Amino acid sequence: MQQASHHIECDLLVVGGGINGAGIARDAAGRGLSVLLCEKDDLASHTSSASTKLIHGGLRYLEHYEFQLVRKALIEREVLLRAAPHIMWPLRFVMPHESSQRPAWMIRAGLLMYDLLARRELLPGSRGIDLRRHPAGAPLRAGFSRGFEYSDGWVDDARLVVLNAIDAADKGAKIMPRCRCETVERHADHWTAALRTADGRALTVRARALVNAAGPWAAQFLQASVRQQSNKALRLIKGSHIVVPRLFDHPYAYIFQNSDGRIVFAIPYEREFTLLGTTDLDYRGSLDQVAIEEGEVDYICGLANHYFEKRITPADVVWSYSGVRPLLEDESANASAVTRDYRLEFDAGDSHGKRAPLLSVFGGKITTFRKLAEEAVDRIAPALGNHRGAWTEHACLPGGDLYGERPANRSVLEFDRYVQDLQKLYSWLPAPLVARYARAYGTRIHLLLTGRTAPDQMGEEIAPGLFAAEVEYLVAHEWAATGADILWRRSKLGLHLERGVEPLLNAWIAARMPDLRRAAGAPCPAGANAGLSAPAKV
Repeated sequence: MQQASHHIECDLLVVGGGINGAGIARDAAGRGLSVLLCEKDDLASHTSSASTKLIHGGLRYLEHYEFQLVRKALIEREVLLRAAPHIMWPLRFVMPHESSQRPAWMIRAGLLMYDLLARRELLPGSRGIDLRRHPAGAPLRAGFSRGFEYSDGWVDDARLVVLNAIDAADKGAKIMPRCRCETVERHADHWTAALRTADGRALTVRARALVNAAGPWAAQFLQASVRQQSNKALRLIKGSHIVVPRLFDHPYAYIFQNSDGRIVFAIPYEREFTLLGTTDLDYRGSLDQVAIEEGEVDYICGLANHYFEKRITPADVVWSYSGVRPLLEDESANASAVTRDYRLEFDAGDSHGKRAPLLSVFGGKITTFRKLAEEAVDRIAPALGNHRGAWTEHACLPGGDLYGERPANRSVLEFDRYVQDLQKLYSWLPAPLVARYARAYGTRIHLLLTGRTAPDQMGEEIAPGLFAAEVEYLVAHEWAATGADILWRRSKLGLHLERGVEPLLNAWIAARMPDLRRAAGAPCPAGANAGLSAPAKV
């Protein structure tokens, strides 16, 4: 990648720092293309941090006959679990059966199909259960005696985006959060883009190809910036979630059916809480100010109260979040029935070479991001004269190489042992803190703790359990720049700390940002994931 003070040249400009943009940047950089990714806000600021946080095939999509999508997602479940076992793990779901809903035979048949659609090495199959004896039956209201149990996976969605960006940067990509793409102009053999950073600097990018991965803004970006219409119509669907104090004390999650055909998940979350959601509503408001509505809170609480013995009210909600999913319009009357599959629209230019390539991403779900990125680069790379093959299926994400460089079942099945070994290695730190670091950073914990051998070397304890060492790491290596970045996207410490911590953390970072940025430019310590990029250089 060639760069002057205000001018950058690259093979591929990716607009959008959600999971699809980060995944495409990673895949392309790994094939040797020079890549620049720009995102107007923080990485994973919008849809990609507002999911139900599941790696799943989508059991309910079977009812809409989306067998190809379900199979594709089911195959990806275990690929992703092996690639990043620190931020993803298997989860067993319990579906209580209610006679007024779908008949038991239909549910059992659907679960058998779910089991058979993809090969499983890590996840056990489904089974019928007696809720009067099963641990998941205890928190439920009387009357639920029969149910079903099946497997899927859980993911820290915002960290998944960041890990893809880190891997892309490790392979030479330039990652630029808080950098807006203001205009693009198409030429015969390149694109010219005008970017503007948060501090007002103007940058010009000359790229051989452009990827529109702007998520909910994808159609708007095409029309306003590229001045091109798409034949793909997006339907914007808002999904909201609430977090309440823990409703049950066992490791199972629930999938609840509602009489309107929608479902709500209840998932153990951050040890002390239960995550409930989601809603599906057509959305026409501002994409920058998406928030839960009172009716959505009432809806989720009402469905939870239908199943759980312990009742909740809106007053019990400790946190909520909402995101807008850009789904492909398929004329479904019900928002929850709109397809979650994706489409890639590739304009390779014309036979006379008068237009540079453009690829736009429409739709998708977090489970299939890696496959989407692979297919996208399979289309883009040959147009740029690059014919290297796909590689991400057999590669760990940063921190996921617990037992070697290649993804391994052992990393998933023996993660607890890995944590115990880390707790012995770093016995000078509290065991719960090491366990949190292991879940967030995997093997990159060694980079975070390099050169530190005693508690007083962790720096100031800015808030309970949040030391200067971690904040410095997140600024230097994960593009964190604000308290919200750290408390709500790089972690979920915001749930556990007092509300006044965020402005305190903002002030702490602002006072030290020049020093943190200079530190980010220093070489990585030997043996601690050498080759890490320094986002502060951007």
